Amino acid sequence: MSGVLFILGMGPGDPELVTLKAARILGAVPVVAFFAKRGQSGHARRAAEGLLASGVEELRFDYPFTTEVPPDHPDYAAAISVFYDEAAAQIGVHLAAGRDVALLCEGDAFLYGSAMYVFDRLGGRHPCEIVAGVTGMAGAWSAARRPIAQGDDVLTVIPGLLDETQLVRHFSGSDAVVIMKVGRNLGKIRAALALAGRADDAVYVERATMAGERVLALAAVGDGPAPYFSIVLVPGRRGAR
Repeated sequence: MSGVLFILGMGPGDPELVTLKAARILGAVPVVAFFAKRGQSGHARRAAEGLLASGVEELRFDYPFTTEVPPDHPDYAAAISVFYDEAAAQIGVHLAAGRDVALLCEGDAFLYGSAMYVFDRLGGRHPCEIVAGVTGMAGAWSAARRPIAQGDDVLTVIPGLLDETQLVRHFSGSDAVVIMKVGRNLGKIRAALALAGRADDAVYVERATMAGERVLALAAVGDGPAPYFSIVLVPGRRGAR
């Protein structure tokens, strides 16, 4: 009988924002898997510290690269696909042997999360349960103390990887905006917000809910590159309700 793959959203970084359900599963499974940048402990794994069962086996998967190679580079898709194939294969060995596995993911696993690619490879072959996590964007607007959307506001979540023309179109057509994948795109994002007339309201949030958290007006931040855990917010209508 197959083990169950539990895909756990581990929240934006603060260990106290791990859900009770995720914590319960972490205390019971015999195998925990997680992704990390080579040489670092991994944010999702740090959030799980103190919650793991005694004697748990850990599967660590080091990304072949994170920000070093842009996603549109021809080498990126091939290397990252092999990486997820190998991770899924290792996890699959445990599932096939009847052992449950918890796969950790920062934020929520199905919002720009690496765990979704393992789900694509294993979800049709093994029992799988997805546990929702507090998103990084929720951590960011809470840290910034900025209500993001009100009433009939349209909220748009945009990857900063888009070109300037696309960004301007989205910024102009939305009431509230969350911009993820900021990194080396910070200067482009700033320029697009200015062209859309939204720059004055933009807020930059770095490492929300974690040590070193910073919340600044976007105008007070240089053109980057920004750290990996950075988000730009443009709150929607802020009139009285």
